[in-house]
Amino acid sequence: MITLQDKIGIKLKYVCMAGIALLLTISLFYALLKPVTLVVDGDRIETRVLCTNTVDQVLKKQEIILGPYDKVEPSLDSIVKRDESIEIIRAHKLTVIYAGQEKEIITTPVSINEAIALAGFKLGSEDIIKTLAVEETVADQVIEVIQVTEKQVQEEEKIPYETERIADDTLEKGLNRTLKNGQAGVAVNTVKITYHNGEEVNRKIVDSETKVAPIKAVIALGTITSVSRGGLNLNFNRAAYMTASAYTYTGSNTCTGRPPAVGLVAVDPSVIPLGSRIYVEGYGYATAADTGGAIKGNRIDLFMENKSQCLSWGKRTVKVYFLN
Repeated sequence: MITLQDKIGIKLKYVCMAGIALLLTISLFYALLKPVTLVVDGDRIETRVLCTNTVDQVLKKQEIILGPYDKVEPSLDSIVKRDESIEIIRAHKLTVIYAGQEKEIITTPVSINEAIALAGFKLGSEDIIKTLAVEETVADQVIEVIQVTEKQVQEEEKIPYETERIADDTLEKGLNRTLKNGQAGVAVNTVKITYHNGEEVNRKIVDSETKVAPIKAVIALGTITSVSRGGLNLNFNRAAYMTASAYTYTGSNTCTGRPPAVGLVAVDPSVIPLGSRIYVEGYGYATAADTGGAIKGNRIDLFMENKSQCLSWGKRTVKVYFLN
């Protein structure tokens, strides 16, 4: 016969067995849970998940929503491992400007070169990236690239000729005579032209070849300072060819206050200072004593006694000696 004490013992035995079973179940459940770390935007989230959970299930449990361009490591269908770290890499928007063309892209952090490639641009070896160097892109970054292109062209260029000057003791000082005409040569230059975004910024001659050699000019320079004219010896410091016209008395004195007379000439004072003594071939000795509005440069106006002589003289080129 089962006593009350026995019944109590049996109940206690069943209660203990149920408790042990529960503890075993709980222990088994916790044994099946694995510690996992989620890294989202730099924030760490520590959690535990079942051994059969995938990365996708873990994210849904944590109510983490992924954007279309976000990345997850490891992949969403991977089974979570114990002590595993799941990293969510958020995508961001940035702008790439290449040779003036602008394109907006959305990407996870990448290198500057990768961002340019993702925008569909091919970076040339000489292209200039204006963006400051950073390891990875950041949100709302603007990456500007200057497209650098080069081409070579051939251009002709004149080569100036040299001039050789030699003394000529048969010619008056101040005068010269061309013994040989010079001629410019021709060079063919290879020019490298550099463009930034299609606009020329530099050109450099990288090679040059003479196509036609220049011909040197030879000029004879007068040296003599004494000549004989009309039985007279003229000592002078220089000679020059000038255009000479003629004028006669008009009722006005010269600018120096002297009445006009034969032997007085009008000059350009910047060429022949007033008061200078000169000798004009075909006219004779003269003194620079007047000026005229039309008398500029290598031009002189000779005083004649009457209009007939002026008309007879007309306008001619003469040799003028500047006397000592």
